[in-house]
Amino acid sequence: MGDPVLHGLSRSVYTRIARLALEEKGVRYTLEEVEIFGPDGVPKEHLARQPFGRIPALTHDGFTLYETGAITRYVDEAFTGPRLQPREPPARARMNQVIGIVDSYCYRPMIWGVFYARIVAPAERIQPEEGHLAQSLAKCRSCCRALEEILGSQRYFAGGELTLADLHVAPILLYFSITREGVETLSAHPRLRAWLDDMAARPSVQLTKGKYELAQ
Repeated sequence: MGDPVLHGLSRSVYTRIARLALEEKGVRYTLEEVEIFGPDGVPKEHLARQPFGRIPALTHDGFTLYETGAITRYVDEAFTGPRLQPREPPARARMNQVIGIVDSYCYRPMIWGVFYARIVAPAERIQPEEGHLAQSLAKCRSCCRALEEILGSQRYFAGGELTLADLHVAPILLYFSITREGVETLSAHPRLRAWLDDMAARPSVQLTKGKYELAQ
């Protein structure tokens, strides 16, 4: 089989989730940067891969796939390397639950709410809307409470082994954690903070740092 190509943006949390799965499995791959936020919109060639214009998408030996959860599961099942999905139904269900929580409740307030307002907007000389920020932060706090409750005293979200759940949470919490609100919120959740510090030290996470983390 040939090496897969991941089409996305190095600064994108969802592209990074897919990259983390590839790195943890030890898969050689190419990241093809696709700027979907440029003045001309989503490139036509990317719309041919992803009709909704989102990132990432994966191409591998003539097979094209989009949606991050589908990509990471494919990577885990198509390549040799450490298992990233539990065999036991309860642990597998917990993994899927955490991924669902992140997608449904954490991503938008943490990234497009707090992170955008505090990191991206100032760099682009945009004045953030403080009301939206406050609403987003309240949701972020609820997310951190829920995630810490699920994590409990375990090393990882689904138990003692790293799974796709951990790879799904890490990029989003890492961006949130470089804002002052993120620092304050995580300080109230020491187990979640310790988990994030543990994840941040992994080689896969270090290798996939984007420009915002590298600027810190």
